[in-house]
Amino acid sequence: MYAICYDTDAANDIRRLEAYYQRRILAEIKTQLTMTPTVRTKRRKPLPNLSHPWEAVPPIWELRVGDYRVFYDVSETDHIVRVLAVRHKPPGKRTEEIV
Repeated sequence: MYAICYDTDAANDIRRLEAYYQRRILAEIKTQLTMTPTVRTKRRKPLPNLSHPWEAVPPIWELRVGDYRVFYDVSETDHIVRVLAVRHKPPGKRTEEIV
């Protein structure tokens, strides 16, 4: 089982959202990332070529929660998922544009 750790930026991103989206995103993080965060699924994928502003061990992973994207990295040795940011992704925008 993986522990979830939130960077300050990610915590602030979540705090700025409406309560409905906060609950939904936090529930999905708990459900999707505590057991197998590095298994590619319909809603999770690695972003190996993403240029990002965070200090992280590549690859950065993305979890899709509706119109929001949760960016995270995983320490396999320590069993820690580090949530780096949560961003709104409107239709027509690319992931690189919202990072």
